[in-house]
Amino acid sequence: MPRYPLAFIFAFLTSYFLTPLVKKIATRTGAMDIPDSAGEGRRVHIRPTPRLGGLAIYLGFMLPALTLLPREGERLFGLLLGATLILLLGIADDYRNLSPRVKLAGQVLAALVFIYMGNRVVWLSNPWADGPHNAMWYIGIWSVPLTLLWVVGITNTLNLIDGLDGLAAGVTAIASVTLLLVALQEGQANIVFLTAALAGSTLGFLPYNFNPAQIFMGDTGSLFLGFVLAAIAVQGALKSATVIALAVPILALGLPILDTFLAIVRRFRNGSPIFQADRQHLHHRLLERGLSHRQAVLFLYSVSGVFGMGALAITEARGRFGLFGLAFAVLAFILNLRRLRQLDMRGKDLEG
Repeated sequence: MPRYPLAFIFAFLTSYFLTPLVKKIATRTGAMDIPDSAGEGRRVHIRPTPRLGGLAIYLGFMLPALTLLPREGERLFGLLLGATLILLLGIADDYRNLSPRVKLAGQVLAALVFIYMGNRVVWLSNPWADGPHNAMWYIGIWSVPLTLLWVVGITNTLNLIDGLDGLAAGVTAIASVTLLLVALQEGQANIVFLTAALAGSTLGFLPYNFNPAQIFMGDTGSLFLGFVLAAIAVQGALKSATVIALAVPILALGLPILDTFLAIVRRFRNGSPIFQADRQHLHHRLLERGLSHRQAVLFLYSVSGVFGMGALAITEARGRFGLFGLAFAVLAFILNLRRLRQLDMRGKDLEG
């Protein structure tokens, strides 16, 4: 029997049975998310809810992942150490509400630790190259800043989308399964194992986090999940060194990436600080359009699933047919961008 189903089951059970314990710890130690007064601000829940749920997700992922260390060595250690630093940053933020600058500095530190351990993309290959001279692209000195930008950027996209019960956990599970299927096709056994563990740990937490949520993952969870997804994508690119290796995670994480992109554009046009929280994210727009909490989450799951299918379409195709897979993925990206952009603009009209 392959090892990855065992990793999924073990991670699921660990997260599922530890979440009630983490809930008690969060409640007793004051790690509570307090609703905004008079319905103001970006929060949509109506009663104080314990956060820190990401700790259960972390343990569910880490315990099976540690079994790979004897074979994978330094690079995997860099991923796990960086993820642990991110977790500590999230815990501190869930208790102290750190400033955006402090959070960004902590994310950069964790990403640099990950990179220092040998995790950076140096070579890319073109799967449709006509000859050996066009097959490889050397990134050189740009490998460090580009990898740093990728890891910090994806870490924040998951953090920004964590606004509805079960949304970040469900989107992470969909992205993890997408990356798992791609890694299976590419024969990347360890990436399959890590994505199975990540999917299991998030799905084990989801029954407690789906609307109405008994516990939130907090920044402890959203920062951790974003970092691990970004780091796994980098390790997958290291092993296959292809354009597809980077296109797949971009599509698999298409929903949070799009939401972040629209937020940056919106805040730039309004003259607001990029890191200033608001109530104009896509999930807020869906609620304003009359969808229930669960309907909004399920709709965004479906959008994330379409992006995942686009990612799989790329990897399913080979040679000249890979162009058709890429075209399907780009079309999915454009159609979802138009749909979500229209939703964003309608929300502004409602405000006016």
